[in-house]
Amino acid sequence: MQRAVVAAGYRTPFLRAGTGFAELDVLDLAKAATAETLARAEVPPDGIDEVLYGNVSRPVAYHNLAREIVLSLGLPATIPAATVGMACASACVAITTAADHIAVGTATSALAGGAESLSNVPITYTPKLARALVRASQAKSLPQKIMSFADIRLADIAPVAPGIKETSTGLTMGESAERMAFINGIARADQDRWALRSHTLAARGWDDGLLAAEVAPFYHDGQAIRDDGHIRRDTTLEKLATLRPVFDRAHGSITAGNASPLTDGAATVLLLSLDRARAEGRTGLVAIRSYAYAAVDPADQLLIAPAYAIPIALARAGIGLAQCGLIEMHEAFAAQVLSTFRVLERNGAGTVNEDIVNVMGGSIALGHPFGATGARIVTTLANEMRRRGVQFGLASVCAAGGNGAAIVLENLG
Repeated sequence: MQRAVVAAGYRTPFLRAGTGFAELDVLDLAKAATAETLARAEVPPDGIDEVLYGNVSRPVAYHNLAREIVLSLGLPATIPAATVGMACASACVAITTAADHIAVGTATSALAGGAESLSNVPITYTPKLARALVRASQAKSLPQKIMSFADIRLADIAPVAPGIKETSTGLTMGESAERMAFINGIARADQDRWALRSHTLAARGWDDGLLAAEVAPFYHDGQAIRDDGHIRRDTTLEKLATLRPVFDRAHGSITAGNASPLTDGAATVLLLSLDRARAEGRTGLVAIRSYAYAAVDPADQLLIAPAYAIPIALARAGIGLAQCGLIEMHEAFAAQVLSTFRVLERNGAGTVNEDIVNVMGGSIALGHPFGATGARIVTTLANEMRRRGVQFGLASVCAAGGNGAAIVLENLG
């Protein structure tokens, strides 16, 4: 079986929703990240076998975002493409699915990643108004169109606001994170410390040019958007401590400062078979050694599933946590990251060395476009493994529904 290697990966800047990318849609962002990956990796358009892409807040206009990427970029129309979804782990699913296809020989190359435009989430109507609109669209005459709305009342006209709640529990992610902080005894001060660390390391990653090398400038209205928009260089523990809890104002510890922000952005990874990568003379190869997905009851600790996926992925790789020289862990909330550390230790997987985790900051500072985060994490991990000569690296992402993903990478030199 062929091994899949991460040959390249690039992303757009990640911007706060409602700011610099507000006038763009998810396809604009996905096209930019994918085109840059193809160009910088020097892969001809007909050199791609398939495209797999993650997206969470699905736009009504695109039934299959991945296929739209192929067609809008002018890639060969014969390239099959599929859009995948596992909430915040969607790009992980895209990457591991592509790796599986390479492993069994149905592809030698794939573009995998994800995109999200939280500035432009689909706004739905009430079911009653939606049915009336359908009737009106099918009506043959103007009077019939008007009569389609005869039973509509003022309350039916209000759009249904989007929300990030668990269907099974009715709780938002933030409320679930508060529960995790309570169960695992994660203090507010520790959460703020982790958030400050994320911003400090992200700023350093940009200052030394390492993060900039992964980010493709986005050109819009004659201007180049080059930088991530969330990093707070001037934040301090004192400033973070002044922020009020958002989800439990009386007793909570989750604030806007120790949680990831709503973000627009896209990220794409190029995967090649090991044989093809070597035949093309590519060096610094980092392979996907193993992966695992796990799930927990959303009513318990919604975002703790990575603590169960990680040991499975490590066992499949034949290594232990201590052999991982670098770890990239999605920071949905500081409480979620610190809870994952505690559960891993409690379950005997080992103690996490914080010094090797998110060494260039994480989602709290960089942002979190739901569908794209997994590809950002894998790209950063692979690049830093090459720079440091680390043999094994671990990536993990928590997701809505109680899902979690873990991917082990191996540096083949």
